[in-house]
Amino acid sequence: MFALHPYLQSALGGLMIGLASWWLLVSLGRIAGISGIAAALLPGQGPSSERAWQAAFLAGLILGGALFAQWLHTPTTPLRPLPLLLGAGFLVGLGTVMGSGCTSGHGVCGLGRRSVRSLAATATFMGSGMATVALQKLFQA
Repeated sequence: MFALHPYLQSALGGLMIGLASWWLLVSLGRIAGISGIAAALLPGQGPSSERAWQAAFLAGLILGGALFAQWLHTPTTPLRPLPLLLGAGFLVGLGTVMGSGCTSGHGVCGLGRRSVRSLAATATFMGSGMATVALQKLFQA
């Protein structure tokens, strides 16, 4: 086991996400928008011919993240109360529907394809995230 500096871990993760999204686009002609892939796996959604790669892609995200977390000794964060997690998940899902895509779809794949809609979406969610952190820090002081 070895540990990398958190910045290097983030850079490695970003590189791998970029390569995976590029490979999916080049090999299957599909966009690596995680919310769209996950939604298509729900019963009655998406074509059945697509389910194998979608399930493999999501499994790879989960298993790869878990394995790298063990291997790289990523920092742990404190657990949060279940109602807070459910509320946050609901808001993320709502934002995904309202924004016609998720952070991975817009920020990684859309910007790489030079989509103006994705640029607007990415600027909106990044700006909202920055404002949220700034307000939280302001009121914690």
